[in-house]
Amino acid sequence: MTTQTTETPSAPVSKDGNATGLIGLPENIGRALATAGGALTIVSTFLAWTWTSEFPGDLTVYGYPGGLQVLVLIGGALTTLFALASYGIKGLRWLTPAGADSAVKLAALGTFATAWYTVLAISVNLGGVVNLEPGGYIVAIATLAAVIGAFSLPFTRPEPDPIDPDDTGWEQFKHSGRHSWSVFKASIASGTPGKAPQLPAYAEILIIVVALGLGLTVFTYGIGTEYDELFIGFLITVGFLFAAVTKAGLVARVSGITAKHRNVTMIGAFVAAAAFPFTQSDDRYATLGVYILIFATVALGLNIVVGLAGLLDLGYVAFLGVGAYTAALVSGSPTSPLGVQWPFWASALLGAAVAMVFGVLIGAPTLRLRGDYLAIVTLGFGEIFRITVLNMDGTSGPDVTNGSNGIASIPNLNILGFDFGQTHDIAGFSIARFANYFLLMLLITLIVVVVFRRSSDSRIGRAWIAIREDETAALAMGINGFRVKLIAFALGATLAGLAGTVQAHVTYTVTPEQYQFAGPVPPNSAFLLAAVVLGGMGTIAGPLVGASLLYLIPAKLQFMANYQLFAFGVALILLMRFRPEGLIPNRRRQLEFHEEAEAPTVLGKAGA
Repeated sequence: MTTQTTETPSAPVSKDGNATGLIGLPENIGRALATAGGALTIVSTFLAWTWTSEFPGDLTVYGYPGGLQVLVLIGGALTTLFALASYGIKGLRWLTPAGADSAVKLAALGTFATAWYTVLAISVNLGGVVNLEPGGYIVAIATLAAVIGAFSLPFTRPEPDPIDPDDTGWEQFKHSGRHSWSVFKASIASGTPGKAPQLPAYAEILIIVVALGLGLTVFTYGIGTEYDELFIGFLITVGFLFAAVTKAGLVARVSGITAKHRNVTMIGAFVAAAAFPFTQSDDRYATLGVYILIFATVALGLNIVVGLAGLLDLGYVAFLGVGAYTAALVSGSPTSPLGVQWPFWASALLGAAVAMVFGVLIGAPTLRLRGDYLAIVTLGFGEIFRITVLNMDGTSGPDVTNGSNGIASIPNLNILGFDFGQTHDIAGFSIARFANYFLLMLLITLIVVVVFRRSSDSRIGRAWIAIREDETAALAMGINGFRVKLIAFALGATLAGLAGTVQAHVTYTVTPEQYQFAGPVPPNSAFLLAAVVLGGMGTIAGPLVGASLLYLIPAKLQFMANYQLFAFGVALILLMRFRPEGLIPNRRRQLEFHEEAEAPTVLGKAGA
């Protein structure tokens, strides 16, 4: 009797039999070990991990996971589901359209990292492993077993490059290191998702709603983490599990659905974001939310200049300052020398218009420069703005901005009788000051997103992309490079100025120190540029995600206050080394950095 076997995407086998795991266990034992390890991890989260509640999160309760146990529970559940799907169980095949093995490995690795981080944190904080309860030992063993089993799953190993016999020992070591890294990347490589089944429109919209709801839940949990250990565990878990879901092909499937319903996705995303203040019991985390939105909105405006037009602007935060100072001067503040109070719609338009004028005045004489020369000029403009408003104190210059004291006591907005400084009850929910400004800033963000999307899809947007890719070729094809770049510069300045008009009222005070090139507290020009590069240039979601991470991580990890810029620099170096296209790149830019990636059938106007 013969048994017929069928190859699956989760276990590719090469013709030369070069398919083995990183760990030398038989495939069936490795798969069973990963599944059992994931299941035992779930069980261990219902046990006590330590005997004392002195460790944050109270991990002493049996039958009720708390704190970091919840994150490990989620990781263990996902590891188990992916492992079961790798057996080809019919009801779970939809979880892994691109294959299950890579997803199992990353999910198991993320769960292992979070669990062992927790065990080590308990041991360090409480004074040794003696403070662990049986649940702590069980989760350590279970997650280790799951990782061993997952990395025993077979994959096709790349052939090593030939070694030059004349190479020195150091060159041979580097060659071996490169090959080892290639082998590891191959071990977590996934296949290409097959053709998605045709679903009715209502089912696709329901999937979009579920995805947006999941995103809101993750963001709300992350911003609400109350201690450093939980936030670090959150970052580890979300990072690895998102990578696992991506390798499984689910992100590609959802992205395909959202591409078919772009308007529904955009509206749904902003409805989900607007629901955030209603999930909070107080104004504590809405404060972080509104500052993240200000930072993200300005980063999205900079994305027009840097991501679409390819202009390196190192003084962009100055346009935010122009809008903020303009709104502050006409806000009715007692420290404003103008002594006038305009309605918000008028001050917002004025702030955006003044920022646009500054953008044109700065761009007109400088945009004939390219590359580093343009970057130096824009850096100089940013410093000139800061020094100018610092000196307009009535002593070194005219009395306009009160110098280093800035314009203080800026009143809260009052639009159509709605006082943004008061607490309001909406549908039974109490919405306080920062939640009010969060909703207003969300509306500004929506305007900026619509402008970015419409401009990138327009004729001028295609001209920006042509200039970005090759300015000489674009000029040869008849594009007026100077005019096109000036429009990008002016539009980016306008959007930053618009965001600045809200920032002035949120912060109560506008001072020159808020608009530096670099500093530990965003937004500043360096952090804005980093948010665009980190998230992904030329996309809408990229700068929003990048700005959120760059603002949220320093705000949450207070113990890193003295090493914040050092950690920031190290993170950027690692990102440029391993993912230079950003966290959410457009497809064209991804292909520029990874030539081995499969080219898409169709590229959008912006390369998405």
